Amino acid sequence: MNCIAIDIGAGSGRIVRGRFDSDRIALEEVHRFRNGMRFLDGHYRWGIDSIFNEVLKGLKKASRCKEPPSSIGLDTWGVDFVLLDAEDRLLELPVAYRDSRTDGMMPLFHERLGAETIYKKTGIQFMQLNTLYQLFSMKRSSPGLRKRARRLLMIPDYLNFLLTGKKCMEFTNATTTQLLNAAKRDWDKDILGAIPVDGGLFSKPVEPGTVLGTLSDSVRARTGLGPIPVIAPATHDTGSAVASVPASGKDWAFISSGTWSLMGRELRRPICTKAAMERNFTSEGGVQGTFRFLKNIMGMWLVDGLRRSFPSMLPYGRLESQARKTGPFTCFVDPNSRKFLNPRSMKAAFNAYFRATGQSTPASQGSYFRCALESLALSYRSVIEELGQLRTGPINRIHIIGGGSRNRLLDQMTADATGLPVHAGPVEGTAVGNLLVQAIALGHIRDIGEGRMLVRNSFNIEHYVPGHTNDWDEAWTRFQQLRETADEKARQD
Repeated sequence: MNCIAIDIGAGSGRIVRGRFDSDRIALEEVHRFRNGMRFLDGHYRWGIDSIFNEVLKGLKKASRCKEPPSSIGLDTWGVDFVLLDAEDRLLELPVAYRDSRTDGMMPLFHERLGAETIYKKTGIQFMQLNTLYQLFSMKRSSPGLRKRARRLLMIPDYLNFLLTGKKCMEFTNATTTQLLNAAKRDWDKDILGAIPVDGGLFSKPVEPGTVLGTLSDSVRARTGLGPIPVIAPATHDTGSAVASVPASGKDWAFISSGTWSLMGRELRRPICTKAAMERNFTSEGGVQGTFRFLKNIMGMWLVDGLRRSFPSMLPYGRLESQARKTGPFTCFVDPNSRKFLNPRSMKAAFNAYFRATGQSTPASQGSYFRCALESLALSYRSVIEELGQLRTGPINRIHIIGGGSRNRLLDQMTADATGLPVHAGPVEGTAVGNLLVQAIALGHIRDIGEGRMLVRNSFNIEHYVPGHTNDWDEAWTRFQQLRETADEKARQD
């Protein structure tokens, strides 16, 4: 049996064929393409039609394989959405979550409905990029657009609509909106009413593993594929990634490492307490009735941004080599500072942070790179400590999955900073988790536990043992002090 995983991130997309053979999974990349925001009509937007054309190219390549796929599943990033009119036409290209239209929207909305009330209902981390604040901004700046809307679909839901003609909203991505009541697993009327937005825009979310339909006639004609079932995996890419964690037992934390670092634990129910809100954790939907209790940390976005900020973009291997040769702990940044959300120059944003916190500017490109990695590792330690304070259970190891798991220096720093062993891999964790949910839906494997056993059998997992912990303890103290200084400076400004 083989399935197709369509995995689309903010920077790139890939179509991967997964072949299930006995107790192993083998992956074959069929198609890869670049993705990114573009500035158009005053906003950063996604070229959703271009993305779909790349999906069709990948499926056409997949049709040339000897064995037709048993199913297809698609995942993307969260929070962003499209609006359709009464004829199911796009009202505009979707605005990207890094756009500035949500600046200042959180405190304005919280005057209508208090933050504690929102969190108690949704359990979702407060970030200005959440769908809630995007819709609130749209209501204020584009009321005519909102009035013409008849259906809202998240990005993967819209792409699945283009594939099948069926309009559905999948649960894991729906939770990222901060509009879904975690206990009821449906849209919260109080939050929708406070925007206000018509509840008729939303359909009740379907669970991961739902068969949405088969490829439409037009897609079949353009790709050469037959009436292949399209299955909703965890359509939020982090949900699919966490499904691939090659863990057993319950004493582990995960880091889904890519553009963002999503770090936390897999739990059976959401945590919507005041203590969790004060630490800004989020309870996002997972597979087979689970929730991902995690924090969003700006991840390799920092590294990629720095790389683009210098005149010559060095290969990642060269940057890592330079970073290893530079002195440790010369400077730090808070990865989640708003300065780094979408700066024109990441290097300039780093320099502004150094000035605000009284730190010296790094002397080399490798020093900037090392600063970013050390700051991420220390942020991971912060999350581990907060998970302990929230009493989520013992944590004896960390699993890093996704593209960032290839960064051996960061993997080792994470072990050193947290004092916990680190297991890194699989690299294509999101595609693997996507494939596992399809296999469960088709009855090929029993559950996610069996799927994780397949992952352990199929992929090379690198192991890192913590060391130099005393040095990292000293760095941790400095890191905390600098974050407090930066926060105080931001409040004064």
